[in-house]
Amino acid sequence: MRGDGVRVLIVGAGIAGLAAARTLRGWGAAVEIIERAAAPMSEGTGIYLPGNAVRALNSLGLGAQVAEFAVCIERQRVADHRGRLLFDIEMADVWNGVGPCLALHRAELHQVLLAGIRDVPIRWGHGPQAVTVDDAGLSVKFSDGGSDCYDLVLGADGLHSTVRRLVFDAPVPRPVGQYARRFVVARPEAAPMWSVLLGQNSSFLTIPIGDGRTYCYCDGPLTSPPPPLRELLAGYAEPVPTLLDALDEASNVDGTGQAGAVEEVVLDSWSRGAVLLIGDAAHATSPNMAQGAAMALEDAIVLAESLTAADSIPDAFAAYQRRRRPRTDWVLRQTHRRDRTRTLYPAARNLVLKQFGQRIFHANYRPLRERA
Repeated sequence: MRGDGVRVLIVGAGIAGLAAARTLRGWGAAVEIIERAAAPMSEGTGIYLPGNAVRALNSLGLGAQVAEFAVCIERQRVADHRGRLLFDIEMADVWNGVGPCLALHRAELHQVLLAGIRDVPIRWGHGPQAVTVDDAGLSVKFSDGGSDCYDLVLGADGLHSTVRRLVFDAPVPRPVGQYARRFVVARPEAAPMWSVLLGQNSSFLTIPIGDGRTYCYCDGPLTSPPPPLRELLAGYAEPVPTLLDALDEASNVDGTGQAGAVEEVVLDSWSRGAVLLIGDAAHATSPNMAQGAAMALEDAIVLAESLTAADSIPDAFAAYQRRRRPRTDWVLRQTHRRDRTRTLYPAARNLVLKQFGQRIFHANYRPLRERA
């Protein structure tokens, strides 16, 4: 099936939506995007792209452009909260033949994805108010009072998807029991390494993202109110104290950073009629596998391939879900296994990671080395 004459509305101009716009435009469809944000992303934090995410970007023809902004991460290091090494691993050993691992600012990734769909119209500051799926077709009423009809609607609007709420009889995202903080600080001397310190029910991750900046991710138990960072991270080794000294918590965590409960989305079906959820709207997980962007990019590629191979949109959606579910389910299971590690007594966890950390890491990602 070709997309000639097929009208597609994509709700959401994040990673999933912009990647899908590129692949469906290549399929031949007439694509438009609505995005509730008033303008393209200019702030935010960092993002880490494992080898399969970079492979997907290469398939989209955007890998080289992203690499121009990014730091190539050569190694991952896991230590206890006092800085004592548990294991480290070379990324070339994990992702050899798949792609490099890159880290950059989210706004820079967004800039590249936007440049890749210059011919696709985007209406900023707009969202769906109602989506009607019936025998007469598929119609969307917008937040500005207008409406239109489409052949296909993609809900690519993230964890708290409006499309999911309007169309699917689905539960809200469920918390996984962690509260996360993300922010960016200056750290010019940072080595090209993904590094995490593990405490008791807490962790602190650092990743350089270029231009002397380091992306920091910290999580701990989901409590009300969440503890202050310095209280949560008391006793952590360097570089944590120095990075906290560099962080104006009020301006970074509440302004250029992000903070909130970690949540996941699990659905029985991602489609209803000619409406399909992709990316985090369909299958958000805890970020401990760093697979959110990779799954979104792969979704966009597989969707276009499924539409090309099928005789109808319903057949394409069915084929798409058959291909994607084993992979996204694998990522979900691995995130659960990693999160359960937090409940282990630190001495037991540290012993396991010292002896088996590299083997576990390879096993976590082995199926993702294969193409989606």
